[in-house]
Amino acid sequence: MTSSDDVAPAVQYADNAAEAIRSLTDATFAAKLPAPLVYDILGNIKWVGHRLPQALEQLASGLGRSLDQFDVKEDDGGDPVQSIATAVDHLTRAAQLADQLGDELDKAQTAINGQGYRPATQ
Repeated sequence: MTSSDDVAPAVQYADNAAEAIRSLTDATFAAKLPAPLVYDILGNIKWVGHRLPQALEQLASGLGRSLDQFDVKEDDGGDPVQSIATAVDHLTRAAQLADQLGDELDKAQTAINGQGYRPATQ
């Protein structure tokens, strides 16, 4: 059986990912972003879309396994099997959308792969 302590780093990794995206939004707010810079950024963040589906699928599987490993209860007395099934449905859809995200970011990167720039003359 996997203890909560064994998976606690996963919570920190998810927090780190969220903070990295927040930092990216801060760094790019109102910035002048030439294509080569955006190309490099897209080269990194497209992997979020390509890697997120596996993480989401593993979260869904872990939720399902939790029913066999823990005495799972709902605060409102509802059926934990049903709430997990609903969450799994949403995670499955999110994984599909994340995969599309990765593909679209890849296409955006490809669209600008031939651009260069130099400082504008004043």
